[in-house]
Parts: sequence; C-alpha cells; structure tokens
Amino acid sequence: MPSGFPTPALLLAFALPTLSGASESFEKARLILETKCVSCHHPDKTKGDLLLTTREQFLKGGESGPALVLEHLEKSELLIRVKLDEDDDEIMPPKGKPLTPEEIAILEAWMKEGAPWPEGMVLAPRPKTALPEWNAAPDPEIAAIEAFPKAVSLETNADFHKVLAIARFKDAGTQDITRQIKASVADPTVAKLEGTLLKPLKDGSTTLTLEYRGLKTEVPVTVKDATKPRPISFQLDVMPVLTSAGCNTGSCHGSARGKDGFHLGLFGFDPQGDHFRLTREQPGRRVNLALPEESLLVTKAVGSVPHTGGKLFEKGSANYETLVAWIKSGAEYDQGEITKPTGITVEPPQLVLKGEDLETPFTVKATYSDGTDRDVTPLSSFSTSNDNSVSINPRSGLSTSKNRGEAFLLGRFMTFTEVAQAIVIPKALDYTRPELAEFNYIDKHVHEKLHKLRIIPAPLCDDETFLRRVFVDVVGKLPEPSEREKFLADTNPKKREALVDELIGRKEFSEMWVMKWAELLQIRTFNNGPAQVSYKAALGYYNWLRDRISGNQPFNEIVRELLSSEGGTFSSPATNFFQIEQDTLKLTENVAQVFMGTRIQCAQCHNHPFDRWTMDDYYGFASFFAQVKRKPAEDPRERIVFDGNGEVPHLVTKKPVKPRFLGTKTPDDFGKTSRREAMAEWLTSTDNPWFARNVANVAWAHFFGVGITDPVDDVRISNPPANPELLAALSGKFVEYDYDLRKLVRDICTSRTYQLSSATNETNETDTRNFSRAMVRRIRAEVLLDCISQVTQTPNKFKGLPLGSSAVQIADGNTSTYFLTTFGRATRATVCSCEVKMEPNLSQALHLLNGDATHNRIQQGKIVQTMLEQKKAPEEVIRHLYLRTVNREPVPTEMEKLMAAVNEGKNPNEKQQILNDVFWALLNSKEFIFNH
Repeated sequence: MPSGFPTPALLLAFALPTLSGASESFEKARLILETKCVSCHHPDKTKGDLLLTTREQFLKGGESGPALVLEHLEKSELLIRVKLDEDDDEIMPPKGKPLTPEEIAILEAWMKEGAPWPEGMVLAPRPKTALPEWNAAPDPEIAAIEAFPKAVSLETNADFHKVLAIARFKDAGTQDITRQIKASVADPTVAKLEGTLLKPLKDGSTTLTLEYRGLKTEVPVTVKDATKPRPISFQLDVMPVLTSAGCNTGSCHGSARGKDGFHLGLFGFDPQGDHFRLTREQPGRRVNLALPEESLLVTKAVGSVPHTGGKLFEKGSANYETLVAWIKSGAEYDQGEITKPTGITVEPPQLVLKGEDLETPFTVKATYSDGTDRDVTPLSSFSTSNDNSVSINPRSGLSTSKNRGEAFLLGRFMTFTEVAQAIVIPKALDYTRPELAEFNYIDKHVHEKLHKLRIIPAPLCDDETFLRRVFVDVVGKLPEPSEREKFLADTNPKKREALVDELIGRKEFSEMWVMKWAELLQIRTFNNGPAQVSYKAALGYYNWLRDRISGNQPFNEIVRELLSSEGGTFSSPATNFFQIEQDTLKLTENVAQVFMGTRIQCAQCHNHPFDRWTMDDYYGFASFFAQVKRKPAEDPRERIVFDGNGEVPHLVTKKPVKPRFLGTKTPDDFGKTSRREAMAEWLTSTDNPWFARNVANVAWAHFFGVGITDPVDDVRISNPPANPELLAALSGKFVEYDYDLRKLVRDICTSRTYQLSSATNETNETDTRNFSRAMVRRIRAEVLLDCISQVTQTPNKFKGLPLGSSAVQIADGNTSTYFLTTFGRATRATVCSCEVKMEPNLSQALHLLNGDATHNRIQQGKIVQTMLEQKKAPEEVIRHLYLRTVNREPVPTEMEKLMAAVNEGKNPNEKQQILNDVFWALLNSKEFIFNH
C-alpha cells in the first residue's frame, strides 16, 4: 500500500454512516457508480483487487489504496482517478467517456455528507440500457409494472425473499426495473427491506409496495415463526449447495467413477450414499468435526487448498456458512421423515426484450411438502437454450439480451427444473402490428406469439393450394380434377370449412390415423419364440385399432382399453401391446413416450438432468407394469396376457417400489382395481396433464410438419413448447370435445394459421417454429405411393390386402416395398416418432427418375395413350396431366414450351412418348412430391 494512505484499520474508525433509507445524495452517487465504476469492480471482476459493491469493500480499497478517505477527500483514490486527463492510462472509467464535471460534483457532494450508505445495500453493475429512476416523469408507453413473486411468505428467522420487478410496455415489450423502483413496507416492524430483499422481523402480515414513474403494484407479505431458528438439514441445505456448485455433475464427482478419488451420486440421486462418502469414507478429512473450517469439503470449495474444480464460492458466502454450520452441528444425516421440496417456479416467466444488453435477473422459489416455500435462487443453476440470443450467468441467474431470436432459460434446483421464455427483437424496428382475422382460438394464440416476435405472417393461400394441401393431409389422396372444378366454382364463403367437414367424414381419414398410431404402437409381426407376434395377431391388433378410430370412439377410452387389456392376443387383440414389448422397464418407457410424449429413460440410472423425473418416479411408474404376465394359449401362435404378482426393485435401494403416478399424487390404495387399471384410468384422465397435450401435439405436427413441442415424443422442461398457450388451448379443447380427434382436426384445418401460404417476407423467412407460414413438406412414403398410384391409375398389391388397396392400409410394419423403404416408412421397431423419415435424399430422387414408381406405371396406366385414342388434343392432355398431378392448370409459358416440344414429334408415336415424358417430369417435380 502506498505511504501516506491510512490503513484499513484506521479507516474503520471513519465508518460510513448507515441510514435506514437511501438519501438523495447516495441515490445520485449510486447511479454514477453502478453505470461507470462497478462493472470493473464487482465479485466476478475485481480489477486492481478493488471491490465497490458493499460498504466494507469500499472502505478496504484495492492495490492502490482506499477508494475513499473521508477525513482527506482529496486523497480518495476514486476522486483522484476520475479527475485525470482523458488520455491518462490511469483514468477511471478506462473505457468510454470520462465523468462529466457534474457527475464528479455529485460524487464529491456525497462524500462531503459522509458518504451515507443504506443498510444492506449492495451495488451491482448497471447496464447503460437501464431505464430511469422511479421518480422520473411517467412514460405513457409503459402499461404496467409487475412484481415477482406475487406473494411472499417468510418462515423462520433464516428465511428471505428477493422481489423482482419488470415494466410491461403496451407493445408487449418488457424490461427489468428492480433496481430503479421505490420499495416500501407498510409495517416495517413485520419485515425488513434491504433493496427489494425481504427478511422477517416478527409474525404478522404486511404489504410491500413498489412504485415506478406513477405506477404502483403491491405484494402481500406474511411472516411466521420469525424468531424460530431453522436447523441445518443435509438434504434440504447441504445437498443443494453441492448441486448448485456443480459438484455432482457428470463432468465432476457425479461421473460413474467419480473424480480425484471422490464420488457423488449424479445430480444428487443418492443423498444417503453421498452422506456416507462425505463423513465415513475418509474420516476426519472431508469433514472435520473438530475444525469445521478446515474440512476438505470447505477448503477445496473456497480454493484455500488445490482443487481440480477450482474455486466454487467465497469464504463467508451463504454456501460457505451452510457447510460450516452443518459440520459444526455434527454433520448428521436427517433423522426420520423431513419435509421435501415439491416443485419450483422460475420468474419472470416470459420476457420480450427490445434490443441488446438488457439485463434481467431471475428468481427461483421452491415449494415444500409442509406448505412452506423458500427463495432458492442462490442455490440454483441456470442455462440457456440459445446463447446467441440470451445469455445467462449459470450461478446468479442474471440474463443479458443479445441478438434477435428466442431462448428458453432453464433454472434448476435439486431434482427440479423449470424454464422461462425470452424473446429478443431489435430496438429500432419498423413494425406495425397487422390487423389479422382470427378464424378460431388457434389464430389468437399464434398471432399473439408472432406479435411478440415482430413477425408478420404470410397471406392466406389460394383455393387451389388449400384444396391440394387439405386432401393430402386429411385423406392422403389428391383431389380429382372434377373435385377441383367443383370446389373452385363454389361461391360459398364457408366452402373451406365444408370441405374439411366432408374429408374428415371419409374412411380415408380414419385410415390415415390408424396408420399413424399403428406406428407408435409398433403393430408388426416378428418371430422370437414365446415373444412372437404372428400375422393373425398383428392383423387382429390393427383391425381392433381401426374399428375404434373409424367408430370415432373417444381417444382416452381407446387408450384406457389398451392399457388395461388382458386375455388372448387373438381374442383380445389389444393385449398385443404387452406382447410386443415384454421387458418391464422398456414397456414403462414406451407407455410414457407414446401416451405422454416424454422420455423417462434417463431416470433409470440417475435423476434426469434436464427434466423433473427422478429415479423414484421411474421405478414407481414401472411398478404398474411389474405384474404383467404372459403364458401360452392353445394355439401356439397366441399368448395370454394377465396380471399376476411381481415387483420392481429400485436400482439404489434394491427394495420394491410402491406404484407412483408421474408428477401427481398417487392413492395409497387402489381398492379392487388392478395396478394397470388404476394407471390406465389416471393416464387418460384430466388429472394427467400430459396425455391430452401429447395427442394434440401429435395431431398438430401431422398438419404442420413440426410439433408445438418438437420432437413430439421428447416433452421435457428443457425442450418446452414453442407456444405454450396454443398447446394448452388445443389440449383443453380436446378434453372439452370428449377426446374426439375429428373435432380437433377440424379446428386445426379451419384455422387461418393452417391456411397460410408458404410465401416468405423479411420477418418470417427464417421462422420454422412459430407457424407464420406454411412449411413445404415432402409427402410421407405411404401417401406418396398412393398418390402416384392414383394419378397413374395403377393399383397396388400388398400382402394380405386385395388388389387396389392403399399403402396407408398396410397392417404389418414388416410388410414393405423398396419404394416405401426408400422414402422412409417406419419399421415400427421402436416407438420413436423419428422412425418416419420425411427428409428427401439422393436415393429417393434416383428411384423416381429411374424406378418403376414412375416410368413403368406411366406405361401401365396408359392415361396418355387412352386420351389420344379418344382424339384428345395434346393441349388437353397436358392440361389434364397438370390437373391430375399438381392440381392446377399449366401457366401460358409452360404450355407454350411443352407444346413446342410435342410438335417436334414426327409421328403420333413420338408425340405420345413426349407426352409421357411430360407426365414423368410432373411426377418427378417438387411440386408433386411436396405438400405446400
């Protein structure tokens, strides 16, 4: 330390005065310090070993001495540096413009008053994009201010809650104002306020009032057991510290072999094992009861001894104090039953950020089984799905906007994970919200999301495009020329709705959905001894599904019947579901993936790192299927499925696990109902929020080529829906319709969103997830083969089906053709939706160019030959071929070029061949192969 400067000990004699409220001079100085100084001198960046965030740190100073000398202000390093010449290397701030004389005068005035500092105040870097202070003039563009959480409950003297505030603008934009608001507690004897951090003082209720530029909001505050201490719990306090610090991740001590001789359960799935390894594996080293601060658990975390993982937190921090207090209390494991966390909320839940460098803090609140809650933000970890649009500090939860786009910000506490949605749009964007008609509730939610993204959707498609699109999507066929002519001539303004109603009433609609669910249910034949599924069994299973879908049986009833089925695989075909997959754990995973859209496989070996599911959830759900048994029937091709005895042992405890519904409370007793019946009843009821959402999402993906949650069978917190409100509305309607798939499809196909064209504009050209335009989609294998057969008039023949049957009607997943295989038909070997391949590739192109799917069928169908024999002119033949394949008439330039080619034919045979070539070219065109 340079001579002539007082020591830190002497400075403590001139401690900064502490005020109960922020003085005017402090608030003015704070604004300058936070915008110009603290960004280089905060815990994450201590330039010159100087911190300026707290009162104590301000007094301590850095390498060059104290920042503030109250008895000799002229010796204060802070004032010396800000007054240097602009080209001086030591000037503060080092970047950007130097402080103005007015700003320097504000700092001097604050120091002359004794540098007053409100109690508990912690400075933090303030971005240049921050909004003005609370007492600035009202902003007419700010519609309201909103606080998070909406209510605060404080229990025990150790509890606290940080309240965040955001401004909501009339154009749906948001911005954090937590540090600009005026906060006050109605009864300051009940709760103490430090910034916007509430701490308990005495039992009672009060109100936190937040004010900003003429706007106000209130947060109710309840305090209970204010003087009661909260004992340190290994599971509730120590384990969250280990998890938030990253100690039990797969890259650290949570790996299969641990790290540096120390192993923890991955993501905290084995707290009892972790306690043993901490306290018993190396007695006196990891945990030192005699000298708690010298425990390796503590010294490695604060970096006072070498640690491969580096320094995890500061000495004296909340995490440090938790570990030391637990060791001082005896480092015991929790005795008996303790309260358990039941879930978390991450707030604010949605943000629309206009411009770069907008900072928004997040708060995480955990709820517990005894009805209490805690602010667990310091014990949470954070990540982002799109660092290019929004970054987030993995420890503090402070996010920063970057480039235009959308990100889902994930907060994790212990085994719980939730996400918040953040949208970033350019600050200076020339945008006016378009006035768009809403055909039904779907459009309302789509338009609202597009408005937040500042995306203008494509216009409506024309009648020709809609006609072809809806025919292919709903019935898997192309409209005949006569059907096109009738539709275009119809003057009814509701003709599109009428067409949808007609199509969903056709048998082809049912066949389309039987095919889709036959894929997910893996209806196929195979011969594996006792595990075989014969063709008779597979056909019976397929017909069972077809009868129910064509009979419009409520979908929840179909699934309930399926999952509770028992009897012979011939006499009770639904039992084939349990014959196809006989491994209990894989069967469990299939049920969750097919009917809830969630993949719980990760939770078999450890708590899911990116979702809510734990090992207890996994094995509890598996217990519902542990009693499924199978035995031979009289016919060697048939098996009998029934319920017997059986349990599933937990991977860690090795003990049988009690049946447990996923994510909801499970009754203690099912009465006379079997486990499977109870599970089937719950899964298809409104108590299970995932079933209706999953079916709605599958239906949506069929018509748009991408799910609201995508992939449709990978629903997890870290893969949230692109439009949660839309998915909730669809699933709500599906339940309201008594699980009638036809009504849900009608809503989708009659929405304005489904009827958009595929045209792009500057705002929607890169959008693939928000349904601002129709996506150009390759027609799936079965439908494409049927369309080729239809337009060439060449019937197909498949095993077990009469001549002329469609590929959509094939019952057995193992019945295929070279065409179907090449174009990605599902083998039905797994329940994954990814089995259906929709991506075009070279093999498909070569097969269409050279294979029998086009050339041979054109010759066999003799459409051109027949028309010429009927004395049809070449122009009429060309027009007819266009109407059959791409469902439109050729434009004049196309007709002109094609007729020029036909006229080059020297005789009728050559002209016929040229017209066949035109047919071939149309079948190979993108316009035919893709739905658009």
